[in-house]
Amino acid sequence: MRSVADESKLGDFQEVIRVDEDQLRGHVQELVRASVEETLNAMLDAEADAQSAAPKRYERSPERLDTRAGHYERKLLTPSGEVSLQVPPAA
Repeated sequence: MRSVADESKLGDFQEVIRVDEDQLRGHVQELVRASVEETLNAMLDAEADAQSAAPKRYERSPERLDTRAGHYERKLLTPSGEVSLQVPPAA
């Protein structure tokens, strides 16, 4: 059980510590958006690597007949916000 003195101390701290919920929500949303963007770009990159038939990126071998020709940028609107995708060109 709290005493009156404890209640007054708690009241003092409530005035010192304030959380801006909108700002916190914005930071969390940006963190999620950036995570979605990074994950999708990694998946696109891994798929392009798998289709190139080479065990390592930039490796040259007689079995590897294709090359990667960069990427183009596309925007994707997600519930977390707009993400920028680095899409490899189709072979």
